[in-house]
Amino acid sequence: MARVFKETAAKVLGLPGRTALEIVSGAGGASGITLRKVEIPVPAQGDLPRGRHVHNEFEECIYVLAGEGITEADSGNYALKAGDAIVIPSGEKHATRNTGSEPLVLLCFFPIGDIRKGTAEPGVSPKDASKR
Repeated sequence: MARVFKETAAKVLGLPGRTALEIVSGAGGASGITLRKVEIPVPAQGDLPRGRHVHNEFEECIYVLAGEGITEADSGNYALKAGDAIVIPSGEKHATRNTGSEPLVLLCFFPIGDIRKGTAEPGVSPKDASKR
């Protein structure tokens, strides 16, 4: 049966360096997909970039709704702007940063209902992403 998920009912995630809303996931009844809306603010002078994270068991697809940024990944650096999408392979460490003058707004798709077990991010998950 089809189901509508409202952004207003999304779970707010306490992730460093960004505002993240988990709109669709297994917690809300979806079995094979997670959808997050992420906003990365314009960095303030002196802000340290957050560390890279990794998804060890699944890909991530990022679609840029607004702003400009760069995804720094093991395979290289990729400039992004509104309308662009990037797929990060399973096991590739990465971080997306805002390089523009307005918030960077992303939709992040994962082909799994619960990404927590397969994700390692310094300061967030019990796994140490730096060892991956």
